Amino acid sequence: MDLETLRAYVLSLPGAVATYPFGPQPLVVKVGGKIFALLAEDSVPLQISLKCEPAHAQFVRESFEAVRPGYHLNKEHWNTITLDGSIPAEGIRAMIDESYQLVVGALSRAVRQRLKQDGEAV
Repeated sequence: MDLETLRAYVLSLPGAVATYPFGPQPLVVKVGGKIFALLAEDSVPLQISLKCEPAHAQFVRESFEAVRPGYHLNKEHWNTITLDGSIPAEGIRAMIDESYQLVVGALSRAVRQRLKQDGEAV
């Protein structure tokens, strides 16, 4: 998965907003004001950090060498994935979707409702 494909996918999710709160790197993608993805756009190979249920995070780390505890993040809840081709694109998309759903699910009911009212399918 290349940078443009990855960037397009994370930003295609309902309510996703690209921000750079820490300077020029990383791209921080939020929904409802909460982070669900951090993309190191200048890393080679690409790296993305995603939220994950703790038990699943550990399972994924044990299953894929390209997945390790989140870089500069809560290592219980975040994984950093190196996009070196060892994980199929559909697997990367599934991890992105999981992170997005975890964050949306934790948003207040009012925020989720506002996303729906804005025409976003959450």
